[in-house]
Amino acid sequence: LNRPKKRNAINSQMWNEIGDAFRTLGTTGDGCRCVLLTGSGKGFCGGIDITDEKFFSGIVGNADDDNSDTSSSRDGARKSIAFLPQILKMQAAFTALEECPVPVVAAIHGACVGAGIDLTCCADVRVCSPDAKFSIREVRLGLAADVGTLQRFPKLVGFGSRMRELCLTGDDFGAEEAHSIGFVSRVSKTSTYSDLINVANDICERISQNSPVAVTVTKASLNYSRDHTVAEGLGHVALQNSSALMSEDLTKAFMMSGGAADVQFAPMQAHSRL
Repeated sequence: LNRPKKRNAINSQMWNEIGDAFRTLGTTGDGCRCVLLTGSGKGFCGGIDITDEKFFSGIVGNADDDNSDTSSSRDGARKSIAFLPQILKMQAAFTALEECPVPVVAAIHGACVGAGIDLTCCADVRVCSPDAKFSIREVRLGLAADVGTLQRFPKLVGFGSRMRELCLTGDDFGAEEAHSIGFVSRVSKTSTYSDLINVANDICERISQNSPVAVTVTKASLNYSRDHTVAEGLGHVALQNSSALMSEDLTKAFMMSGGAADVQFAPMQAHSRL
């Protein structure tokens, strides 16, 4: 995320680019094995950029709409139906992190509020620095978080009282609590950016040492099992592995576990497209 002067607040352009980026990464034969998601400047993400009028044009009305003075443009039901696709598109941009075939590791420092929480909930692994501050801030702005936090955050940390308190109050919580509730898996020893990136890079490198086929199937199975029963998850991974176990990667992985140092996994092929 590279809008440091705006604390990486996400405007409409960045929102679209996030979706485009994660729909592309790992699908073009690019050799991508893991994605490290960071924020430039003093913090990871300051939330939605409320100065971007495009986010709210569907609510307050579009001044460029030729029909802005008609009863149709003032009708609540019609405005609601017209606004719905925007919310769904915003949701889909963040869901692209989940659907990205390679794992996403988020390295969080400083402020991570509102849309920043929505975004990082979609990552596979989250680490943070000791100075990280989190907040599900939307409720303080007069709205319910609607691009993923209320659906994903409870499944990451549990449906307990503290989770509901954080969602209903918009209160801040720090790195220590984020780690204790399982939202992040590691906290770097210091607040220096380089220390945080070293921790995140270590995870990325260790993921990348494994078979890309095994990693892709593992991520797909974890995401599927989160929203399905154990029996359905077992059926899903059985179907996945019935083909994945035919890979040459299985033999190579055994060779690596036996001490072979010169084994390399072939890159994944580009996804077919019409």
